[in-house]
Amino acid sequence: MEKYNIVFNEDTPKYLQIANHIKKLIYIKKVAEGEKLPSIRELSRMLGVNTVTIVNAYNRLEHEGVAIRKIGSGTYAKEKEENRNLLKEYSNIYKKINGGTLKDYIDFTGETTCSEFFPVENFKEALNKVLDRDGAEAFTYQDSLGYDGLRKSINNHFWGGKLDSENILIVSGAQQGIDIAAKAIINVNDNVLVEKPTYSGALNVFKSRRANILEVDMLQDGVDVNMLKKLLKKNKVKCFYVMSYFQNPTGSTYSIEKKKEILNLAEEYDFYIIEDDYLSELIYDENIEYKSFKSLDIYDRVIYIKSFSKIFLPGIRIGYLVPPIKFSEAMQNSKVNTDITTSSLMQRALDLYINEGYWRKHIKLLNEAYKSRYLVMEKFIKSILETKVDFYSPRGGLNFYLRISDKIAMDSIELFNKCKKYKVIITPGVLFYKNSMDGDRYFRLGFSVANIPEIEKGIQIINKLLQ
Repeated sequence: MEKYNIVFNEDTPKYLQIANHIKKLIYIKKVAEGEKLPSIRELSRMLGVNTVTIVNAYNRLEHEGVAIRKIGSGTYAKEKEENRNLLKEYSNIYKKINGGTLKDYIDFTGETTCSEFFPVENFKEALNKVLDRDGAEAFTYQDSLGYDGLRKSINNHFWGGKLDSENILIVSGAQQGIDIAAKAIINVNDNVLVEKPTYSGALNVFKSRRANILEVDMLQDGVDVNMLKKLLKKNKVKCFYVMSYFQNPTGSTYSIEKKKEILNLAEEYDFYIIEDDYLSELIYDENIEYKSFKSLDIYDRVIYIKSFSKIFLPGIRIGYLVPPIKFSEAMQNSKVNTDITTSSLMQRALDLYINEGYWRKHIKLLNEAYKSRYLVMEKFIKSILETKVDFYSPRGGLNFYLRISDKIAMDSIELFNKCKKYKVIITPGVLFYKNSMDGDRYFRLGFSVANIPEIEKGIQIINKLLQ
């Protein structure tokens, strides 16, 4: 019975707190499927609440499909079937969309730029110039570090020549960068810190390394540093995975002060920071200053990862990684063991694309186009969804992260399934947590693929479903 104890807060109705607590117990297997829940009188006495509160909590659990009431017998736990199958369902839907039925859906799941903004003509021109210039050599294997010209261009154009080009490793996108970093520094049972919530692809990498994953709550200006300090005092941590700008999924951006504080903690507690510099090109608020963890790192504690795929051409699969000097050789070996080298032709074309000024023009175009979509989605969320959701504006990036109001008896999985029937696809928050039930009230809306009329129509449908 002790597991049912709960410390109430004043902000949320007690019946909702009780329902959410029991739901989490069911998900993490502390209450087994089919196990009888305490009787209404028994639980009301134990928690010091009236029986109506417990009745409302059990009704909520039954409505959400995680409990079943048997007349004359009591209420029993029941794990939601869609909870177990959500990842598979989400994956299947996404395959269908990518398989050619995109026009049938309003897609709020996109994490990369829309195909209408792909710089096809300019990139085709760059490819032709590379082929004319380099001929068959453009198709040969490069140094395992990557094409020397591209590494120098990255250093000069994005870092002002402050890095050592020999310490820049070209990778096939951010996901491979995270995988390479993890293989180089994380061993079985190492403690790895992640933001809560965080990118599911990173969680999968750390789980595959059989690391112990510790979560730190996200706030609007980065993680909760007090919580981070408590975890560091109790645990020997190997590394901390962070997304410094417009974090996926919350949209949070770290303040420069918080970055400096975390870097100091990394030195004090001897851990490394894996920085996934996600969508930092798309800043819509001039008050946000761009300074990565890596640019502020005086201790050589940051493994910096940047993908070009999200904001350029997803199909070219190019990014880069800058490790601390201590891990340079281990990261290079990890890359070679993964796939030897990234496409030589694409590296050369991207190098020329950057050097001829196309990159700068492309980013300017994206900022203008996506800022207008961002402002439209923000306006519609505020005016249409109003009291049905809670959120804060990220001021950049490609997503909004919303929490369903406690007044609405629906979780993000149910909303996902209902939206799907109306040809609207959202990303349920359960995908971004180590324990997915922590995200059952959250969902992410992206505006990178949907146009302005679709954004309004999709939000109107979500509003109707949340009534």
